[in-house]
Amino acid sequence: MLNRRCLIAGLTAGLALSAAPLIARAQEKLPVVASFSILGDFAREIGGERVAVTILVGPDGDAHVYSPTPADAKSVAAAKLVLINGLKFEGWLSRLIKSSGTSATVVTATRAISPLKLQDDDHDHGKSGGHDHAGGDDPHAWQSVVNARLYVANIRDALSAADPAGKVAYEANAAAYLGKLDGLQGEIQAAVARIPVDRRKAITSHDAFGYFVRAYGIEFVAPQGVSTEAEASARDVARIIRQVKAQKIPAVFLENITNPRLIEQIARETGAKIGGRLYSDALSTASGPAGTYIEMMRHNIRQIEKALGTGAA
Repeated sequence: MLNRRCLIAGLTAGLALSAAPLIARAQEKLPVVASFSILGDFAREIGGERVAVTILVGPDGDAHVYSPTPADAKSVAAAKLVLINGLKFEGWLSRLIKSSGTSATVVTATRAISPLKLQDDDHDHGKSGGHDHAGGDDPHAWQSVVNARLYVANIRDALSAADPAGKVAYEANAAAYLGKLDGLQGEIQAAVARIPVDRRKAITSHDAFGYFVRAYGIEFVAPQGVSTEAEASARDVARIIRQVKAQKIPAVFLENITNPRLIEQIARETGAKIGGRLYSDALSTASGPAGTYIEMMRHNIRQIEKALGTGAA
């Protein structure tokens, strides 16, 4: 009897040990690195339980001026897939990828998006430091929900190529998420329609809302260009103040990634009200009002409608 029990125990242990690698492989997640929080949210929505996403520039972080850490290099080295925005948004990232020695596939999530060309004065703002936008493309393409759909398609295809066994899951997750984006697009369009045409203009810190302007018809003016790395000159600020007064621009908005000093100065000198805080280049923390892309866009349009729609405080 004792020998029989020992035999059964030995067989059970052997089966458990032989099954362990299979269980480990089944539970192993695809290591994905996303350059900033909005891309990370897209990757998590589409990847679901099959991916482990590491975000380099986290909530409320400014990817324009980010300095990579040794931990970032380690994450990139271990990744199978690296998702970047492109359009010269992450000027520091190519050096990080090269120095990490990673063999990961690098995917530009803005592929197939028609970039918004900058005006000459925007080029001047963008030439400071390591973020030269003199090539003329605005990198903030996610500010249009139509573009967000293309981000999702590109990330879905990239995940499917990196993990063919998960293709059906990625396609299903992407389809469900695209349905949510369709609903979001309708919400934004309905909110803009409620704002009087002559009040569809506002001031923000840096020029991050060009695609929003093109998609939804609200004019944004900014003392800084497309990169927060370039300081706004006294001439830029004076020009904005004159424009606010001349056009009776009703509101100015703070941004989550920029110093509020410039916007507060413009508000003081023009009498325009501060319409709240918009999320431009980064999500909030999970507990904040813009913890996901959909929450960010919904929060922004509600702030915009509240400030511009009726003129009420």
